[in-house]
Amino acid sequence: MYPVLRNLLFRLPPEQAHHVALKGLDVAQKVGMLNVFTRHPDPCPVNVMGLEFPNPVGLAAGLDKNADHLDALGALGFGFIEVGTVTPLAQPGNPKPRMFRLPEHEAIINRMGFNNEGLEHLIGNVENRRYKGILGINVGKNKDTPNEESESDYRKGIAAVYSYADYITVNVSSPNTPGLRDLQFGDSLKQLLHAIKDEQTRCHQVQGRYVPIAVKIAPDMDNEGVRFVASALLEAGLDGVIATNTTISREAVKGHQHAQEAGGLSGAPVRESSVRVIAGLYAELGDRIPIIGVGGITDAESAAEKIRAGAKLVQIYTGFIYKGPKLIGEAVEAVRKERKA
Repeated sequence: MYPVLRNLLFRLPPEQAHHVALKGLDVAQKVGMLNVFTRHPDPCPVNVMGLEFPNPVGLAAGLDKNADHLDALGALGFGFIEVGTVTPLAQPGNPKPRMFRLPEHEAIINRMGFNNEGLEHLIGNVENRRYKGILGINVGKNKDTPNEESESDYRKGIAAVYSYADYITVNVSSPNTPGLRDLQFGDSLKQLLHAIKDEQTRCHQVQGRYVPIAVKIAPDMDNEGVRFVASALLEAGLDGVIATNTTISREAVKGHQHAQEAGGLSGAPVRESSVRVIAGLYAELGDRIPIIGVGGITDAESAAEKIRAGAKLVQIYTGFIYKGPKLIGEAVEAVRKERKA
């Protein structure tokens, strides 16, 4: 049934289709229809970052930026849900149009720009959720905050969501906030990671509860950059790393009518670069810091190869848009087989 719904949705502009689909899920969940049309994967528990995940396949950040649709998305069988990216203050994001489909490549280009309703709105939704599964909250900095002051925004985000998240993700890799990716390199990264760890320690002491923090990185760094990130994560004592965000490369979609649109490219074209970064990280980190693999998962094999490269969990987003809820179960079964091999 999903291919029929997708064909109808794809007649709408991408961002409008996104909102229509999520509102449709909300309605279906409220009237009890989701259980009729979706089948939850059999349990495949895994312990990562001190958390017990019912299965290793999660929803990546970006689909539900404000946690407006947690109950509906949580009813689809994901092992965990990550919401955001949320910034301290609400911001509209970049001008429209800012999302483009590349169906021939099972890909999307977006330059949304951290459009969200801010921390207060997201926390209100999280407080009122019925979803009881594992929840990650992805935090970022406001566009107008200079990089040299970004530490303050990340501290605010961590402090605000600490009571509500099972884990927190720090996003330093979106290509759609000017200068954000500069925070992934050199002293800027080391300084930021130590500030993040300091804020985590402070919140832990105040609340008596330890919430793991992961950092989300880009696929566009070379092997030396990957090694530097791994070293910096170990030095700062972070709990996890999510590899990877969207890419600014257009090599895989060269010649497409939307190839030159600014923004991050997601979906199948990111598959190889994501696996390369995961493998590079694992070569440096081993099992000391767990890796969550995301980027280009569109079928069972692309989920399994993330595990073979060193990931402990995987996340889907663009593949979910193209393939629908059945991809969750296919990915879970692929990871289950890989873990038994």
